[in-house]
Amino acid sequence: MKSLINRFVKDESGATAIEYGLIAGLLSIVIIGALQLTGTSLTSVFTNIQTQLSTAAGG
Repeated sequence: MKSLINRFVKDESGATAIEYGLIAGLLSIVIIGALQLTGTSLTSVFTNIQTQLSTAAGG
């Protein structure tokens, strides 16, 4: 029983996969946040363009 517990404690076979999963999750959160900020900026830019075009067209 003691050898089984020692073997379980020293086993690191799934650690790399878990680390890669955590890194992928963190990267996806960063990418989603960046896209949301970019989307907000683009909305502002296109709204400004629409306003200027409407003003230039006289209406």
